[in-house]
Amino acid sequence: MVGRAVKQLDLNGLELLIIENVGNLVCPASYDLGEDLRVVLLSVAEGEDKPLKYPPMFQAADVVIVSKIDLAQACGFERETLATNLRRIAPKAKVFETSAKTGQGMEAWREFLLEKQRAVGSRDPLAV
Repeated sequence: MVGRAVKQLDLNGLELLIIENVGNLVCPASYDLGEDLRVVLLSVAEGEDKPLKYPPMFQAADVVIVSKIDLAQACGFERETLATNLRRIAPKAKVFETSAKTGQGMEAWREFLLEKQRAVGSRDPLAV
């Protein structure tokens, strides 16, 4: 489906393409879309055990964004338990705790994306 859609896009001048999986966290880990960065989103309301429930997706992740961090206390979310689970399942993944409501972590996430974009943009497109 993504392959068909990309053929319909004018990719000239495109600096960023985000492909969102709207399905579950089991199947997408198996598919290589040629992405430069694989990001997994985890809401605090989903629980800190999610990496243990879906290890392939988290093992494939370059980044884990923990969203709604402003609700952590209200949800009984245990940051250290998540950190332990992520170290076990996805030790190399960069983790960002974010809140769209308060803005927490958003600037760090933005700067990280810009840094990655610059790195990808500076690659020789003919290099293999």
